[in-house]
Amino acid sequence: MAIEKLTQTTLRNVIGELELDETLVSRDTINSKLRTILDEASDKWGVKVNRVELQDIKPPAEIQKAMEKQMTAEREKRQTILIAEGDKRSVVLQAEGQRDKLIAEAEGSKQRQILEATGQAEAKIRVATAEAKSIELINEALSKNKIEPAQYLIAIKYVEALKEISAQHGEKVIFMPFESSALLSSLGAIKEIFKEKEKEKK
Repeated sequence: MAIEKLTQTTLRNVIGELELDETLVSRDTINSKLRTILDEASDKWGVKVNRVELQDIKPPAEIQKAMEKQMTAEREKRQTILIAEGDKRSVVLQAEGQRDKLIAEAEGSKQRQILEATGQAEAKIRVATAEAKSIELINEALSKNKIEPAQYLIAIKYVEALKEISAQHGEKVIFMPFESSALLSSLGAIKEIFKEKEKEKK
């Protein structure tokens, strides 16, 4: 009877040190503590306790219901956390994907602008080179006939301007440049150049 009472008292003390959840899953721990305490206490009575075995732990119905609610709440909590983590990961992945897409578009736009700028620069260089070559050839041709290149270029500009003015529909007024005589003399000089070229061919 003394061992029985000691066992009950010790059991209450050991279980009182544990959480309710731990009590239900720590039967081996309770058995070990009980055996150690009972063996030490009963040693002076000439009794050796080799093993203590708890057969079952049955909490009251109210505690069982509370534990079930707690377990349900824990499961729902874990589920909510997992869903939140999944949503967070999804948002992060979408943001990273959008960022990568914007970076790729920006890189593509940058490369396209570089190519366009390079193409425009090359076109301008070619046009400038062609104009320089044209002016050089014109200068050579005019210098043989003792005609000023500036006079020739002015005449060309006059002809282009007159062509644009005459192309306007519905206009009844025609503007002639003030230096018409200079224009006509330049055109006459150009005509002479062409005559010289025809003679050279013959």
